[in-house]
Amino acid sequence: MSSSFGVHLKITIFGQSHSEAVGVVIDGLPAGESIDMERVQRFLERRAPGRNAYSTSRKEGDIPRMLSGLFDGKTCGAPLCAVIENTNTNPKDYALLKDMPRPGHADYTAWVKYGASNDYRGGGHFSGRLTAPLCFAGAVCIQILERRGIHIGAHILSVHNITDTPFDPVAVNKKTLRDVTEKEFPVLNDNTGAEMRTAIAEAKNNMDSVGGIVECAIAGLPVGIGEPIFDGLESRLSAALFAIPAVKGVEFGEGFRSTALFGSENNDAFFYDVNGQVQTKTNHHGGILGGISSGMPLLFRAAFKPTPSIASEQESISLSRQENTSLRIIGRHDPCIVPRAVPCVEAAAAVALLDMML
Repeated sequence: MSSSFGVHLKITIFGQSHSEAVGVVIDGLPAGESIDMERVQRFLERRAPGRNAYSTSRKEGDIPRMLSGLFDGKTCGAPLCAVIENTNTNPKDYALLKDMPRPGHADYTAWVKYGASNDYRGGGHFSGRLTAPLCFAGAVCIQILERRGIHIGAHILSVHNITDTPFDPVAVNKKTLRDVTEKEFPVLNDNTGAEMRTAIAEAKNNMDSVGGIVECAIAGLPVGIGEPIFDGLESRLSAALFAIPAVKGVEFGEGFRSTALFGSENNDAFFYDVNGQVQTKTNHHGGILGGISSGMPLLFRAAFKPTPSIASEQESISLSRQENTSLRIIGRHDPCIVPRAVPCVEAAAAVALLDMML
């Protein structure tokens, strides 16, 4: 089992959903970088469970305890290690899962791969709980990137069949990203956001769940970040994004919609702006050409499947009896993971991007 990511900046995530704690070690951070822990805490609170009606009722403080790597509020060159305690576990809710794998989860594949040693409680190391230390790492990286003029932000683009206003691919900027990420429900159109919350509530009342899409933008990225062939921006960002549980698709710029365009429509014309900087009139390429940043806003979307843990009875199997059976999942689960996934997407992008820039 490997839970490490990065080359120049390397993060290693540890823990399980119902272990004593989860955490992360960040190696390779530049020394002397100030880290505002209050900002880190606010970022973690955007992902934390039990804060509203559309998330799981499991409540965790998600307060990181620093073990190493900071001195007088600055990185000191040593690996940065943070531990986040699991204080509200309820392992008895998962007793059946030792024998009956949940549809849509990693229970079966983990049982085959790790046998009786696998921690099945709450998904173990496969749980969305592991995005808490990812968000800690991302919050640290975001502060370092901002000092370099680079700003990352995301919003809920869709929930089920309800779609928010997309980012302007040419004009998205620092203010737009700051304003939407400061919202309790991060959408550009608040009326659409209200419709999304209604859809989530309806799914919950029907003992079901819904998925959606998170759209993320990076403003201020200079030209030239990314390496051919396997270390292009799309490749490295995608690797980090697919580490977030429930991500089933990633697209950049126009993405799959570009297949319906002519080349004359999809190409972005170059021009010099009033400051003599090279720009493109449109941004179908999403800020990446040949795996290298073009200087335009970097734009991508991550698709999240519906939460597989639903209250309705589902078909499954008994591993011990080797027969078909039915399963009713109990416990505390999100009817829609998308709102809490927004900072996770930002965090994954920040970690991958800072690694490439170093």
